Amino acid sequence: MNVQSKTINNTLYISISGELDEHTAEYARLTLDGQLHSLSHNQVIIDLNALSFMDSTGVGVLIGRYKKLKERNVPVFVCNPSPHADKIFKLTNLYEIMPRIN
Repeated sequence: MNVQSKTINNTLYISISGELDEHTAEYARLTLDGQLHSLSHNQVIIDLNALSFMDSTGVGVLIGRYKKLKERNVPVFVCNPSPHADKIFKLTNLYEIMPRIN
């Protein structure tokens, strides 16, 4: 599991790779919270191209970060979902709250 980020023009780009599950959830939660602490972001885009696996715990991590950002009126988008991530997002209707963009 790896989480990387960069900021360009007040947009925070986050890339999550590997497996987001019960074994990596705490690391992901802490890392993402550290990257989301800035109040200067207008939006967050999460790249899931290299996410090979995600279970319900991983879904919970993403929803938790979404809720924190929603409180600050910061929209969250998903791009490049891996086939596995795309399937999970479709099954759980996560695209309703974190729309997919190109």
